[in-house]
Parts: sequence; C-alpha cells; structure tokens
Amino acid sequence: MIQALAFYLFAAVTVASGVMVISSRNPVHSVLFLILAFFNAAALFVLLGAEFLAMILIVVYVGAVAVLFLFVVMMLDINFVELRQGFARYLPIGAAIGLVLLAEIFLAVGAWTVIPVTADSSITPIPPMNEVTNTHALGALIYTHYVYLFQTAGLILLVAMIGAIVLTLRSRSDVKRQSVDEQNARRPEDVVEVVKVGRGGGV
Repeated sequence: MIQALAFYLFAAVTVASGVMVISSRNPVHSVLFLILAFFNAAALFVLLGAEFLAMILIVVYVGAVAVLFLFVVMMLDINFVELRQGFARYLPIGAAIGLVLLAEIFLAVGAWTVIPVTADSSITPIPPMNEVTNTHALGALIYTHYVYLFQTAGLILLVAMIGAIVLTLRSRSDVKRQSVDEQNARRPEDVVEVVKVGRGGGV
C-alpha cells in the first residue's frame, strides 16, 4: 500500500514537472522543474529496485546536464521575446506534427500485446536482492553479454570528445595564444634593457 502511494506520488510529480518544463515562460524555472522531474524519476527507479540507475540519473543528469543547462541559460544573454515572435507562425505545423505523434503513440499502445509465454515466464531482469546487488548484476550483464557494444559506445564518445577538442583548439592567426616554451626559454638580457639616463634627461 505504501509503495503504491509512493509510486503515484512520484509519478504525478514527474508528469507535472515535465509539463511545467515546456510551459514555463522563464527558462531558468524550466531547468529547475527539469531537475525536479529527474529527482522524482530517480525515486521511481528506487521503487523498482534499480538503485544504481537512480544514482546515475542524479549524478549524471542532475549534477552535470541540468546544471550545465542552467549555467548556459543564466550566462547567455538570450532575448526570449524575439524567439517567441515566430511561435504563432509555426503553431499549425507544430500542432500537426504533435497530432501525428500522438496518433502513432495510440496505435502503438493499442497494438501492444503480451505473449503468454513471456507473461508466464519467471525470468526477472535482476536477481533477488538477497543474492546480489543491482549494481553487481548490471555490471555483470554489461561486461559479459554486451561488452563489445559497451566498448564501441565508449570509443564513439572518445572520438567525439577528441573531435570537439580539435575543432575548439584550432590555430588561428587573429588570436593571440600563450607559448609556455618560448617564455621559459627567454633570457633576462633578451627582454630587459638597462638604460642609463643622465641627470635631467628623464621624463
């Protein structure tokens, strides 16, 4: 009974936060509602017994992605009034696309059925909590059955990170950059000139 009440509470707050994310006029408030939605989604993962996914959701999305969104929105001086000027012009197209997506969701949900063999199966995604923890079970699954896919995903992210660094640190002639080697190789007599000024010859 308590688990059911907790599920409905966290689910309702998650849905309400998601609605507020797209309906808030202030982008900072949207990011804050997004963080609230992440916390409640993490609570739902805890109710499902996936505490590792709950911590990953909080650490990665709340601690990095959402905070990054918040900093970008607060630091960039974006004129949101100009961005909303074309809202009425694109509203019919957006409404048509939304109706198509909604129809596809209803068709997918209406055609969804449970295979009797799958419904009667006793296979669970994670072992019982008294045998092994969720983190151990998830790690064993990733590094045994999906180890090559996991390594491929890491390699793709590494290549994307290197590409972003290369594009950001490209050499430009109109940008002054600091050369540490040249500064360390300088001698005092090359950069300091001692001039003897006569009496009354100074400024």
